[in-house]
Amino acid sequence: MGAQQRVFKAKINSTKSLRKIFKAMELIAASRIQKAIGRVQAASPYANALTRAVSAVATQSNVDHTLTTEPENAQRAAVVVIGPDRGFAGAYSANVIREAEELVRMLGEDGKQVSLYTVGRKAETYYTFRERELARAWTGFSEAPEAAHAREIGEQLVEAFHTPVEDGGVDEIYLVYTRFISSIAREPEYRRLIPLEVVEAEDDSSVPEVRTEPTAPSFEQDQVFPLYEFEPSAEEVLDALLPRYIDSRILAALLNASAAEQAARQQAMNTAVDNADELIKTYTRLANTARQAEITQELTEIVGGADALAASGGE
Repeated sequence: MGAQQRVFKAKINSTKSLRKIFKAMELIAASRIQKAIGRVQAASPYANALTRAVSAVATQSNVDHTLTTEPENAQRAAVVVIGPDRGFAGAYSANVIREAEELVRMLGEDGKQVSLYTVGRKAETYYTFRERELARAWTGFSEAPEAAHAREIGEQLVEAFHTPVEDGGVDEIYLVYTRFISSIAREPEYRRLIPLEVVEAEDDSSVPEVRTEPTAPSFEQDQVFPLYEFEPSAEEVLDALLPRYIDSRILAALLNASAAEQAARQQAMNTAVDNADELIKTYTRLANTARQAEITQELTEIVGGADALAASGGE
């Protein structure tokens, strides 16, 4: 019985140690959520202003730009999967990968080849473990993405879009990420990044809206833009605006994913702390039961010994 008590006490101590780790990770994630939400909100005005600017140029110029023209026969699509660098976030990573796999399946049914890009070690590990080729992988900044990271990804994607399909280029580009709704709600989703279909974003929207249907660019019909004169030309203005617009959309997706990751980690660690408390209660109860059984056995042995002595003395 003493051995059982030692086993249960060791389990209790190890569970208490794990609980401290889980609690610390929960508090760290809780503190980072507010910073992540603040970054999402800070990026919104710039993204919305770019959306309005691109919308104004496109509606008033009738320019056929390569980034806004629907390909006649799309053959190859790039899918960018934005996941976390670290685990301990519950089903966060699995959900975004499941969404990406669903998109890959749909594109395959349309007869399109898929070129995979990943952000975050979890997404990269998932595909490399299954020996699936990756066009490019970025890691190390899922929790605190910056504009430079979005610019690097955007340049790589635009370069692939401008490359002929025969040389490994793509006709379409999709983003798969987790949209942050609140600290307890998040939703994995995919959006087509290129060709662009820009619609005017709401003032409180953290991610400018882009339609996923394969249609030409469309805009809000009731939106009234000022009259602009473009110098040197509307096409050159679009050349300057669209790369920045793409970078802002990628950054918005990265920031949403970062906030969703911290919220998922906080929720997962909170659940882990609760489970650890339950385990500690269970092990404590089992240890007390083993101790009671040990005491009962010792008393039984003492009483039995005393009865044996009394019987032998009476004889």
